[in-house]
Amino acid sequence: MNTFRILPGTFLLVVCISVSGCASTTPKNYRDLSSSSRLQPNAEDVSGKVPYIYKTQVAWKEFSSVIVEPVEIYHGADHQFGDMSERDKTELAKYMQHEFTDVLSRRFSQTDNPKPWTLRVKLTLTGAETNTPVVSTVLRFDLVGGPYNIVQGLRGKEGMVMGSVSYSVEVYEALTNRLLKAYVTKEYPNAMNIKATLGSLAASKAGIDKGAEDFLAELN
Repeated sequence: MNTFRILPGTFLLVVCISVSGCASTTPKNYRDLSSSSRLQPNAEDVSGKVPYIYKTQVAWKEFSSVIVEPVEIYHGADHQFGDMSERDKTELAKYMQHEFTDVLSRRFSQTDNPKPWTLRVKLTLTGAETNTPVVSTVLRFDLVGGPYNIVQGLRGKEGMVMGSVSYSVEVYEALTNRLLKAYVTKEYPNAMNIKATLGSLAASKAGIDKGAEDFLAELN
């Protein structure tokens, strides 16, 4: 019985390694983004999650209001949605809109009108990977997948056959429309987050949750 259980897991692990670790897709410098020409390789990012960035010296504490634009879905040829349905993309975009707006409201007052000391945040959903139904959950306990995902979780790396989300953030000074910061990122939950394996979009949504919290921390 043990041999039967190990072999499928071992086979899956070999397959994952052969396709670059099941989850090695790197966010790209999406050429159709407004900030694409300014994005540069991020030498300070050791995680590999934020490979491209543009930033200026900004006193974030001086800003008190924020305009969160409706989240856009990226349609450029270099998107990273694979064969994801338009329905799923729309669901993730709506979820991102709600989550970022909610998290930023802890620090900024929400507004629709540009005024002094107001940021304008433009979010673009550029890609996503869904969980593999059932398999994603099983591999948190499997004799091969379990240890692998534990190590990945401790390293802050992506879990085996677990979903993720890729998006861009562009931050402007609302009155002048001056770009202050921009980056593309790939977010995913901890590799041992069982809850994030329950549902095809659960991991992508968990990645959005984490990304929103990290963004707020940067602005603080």
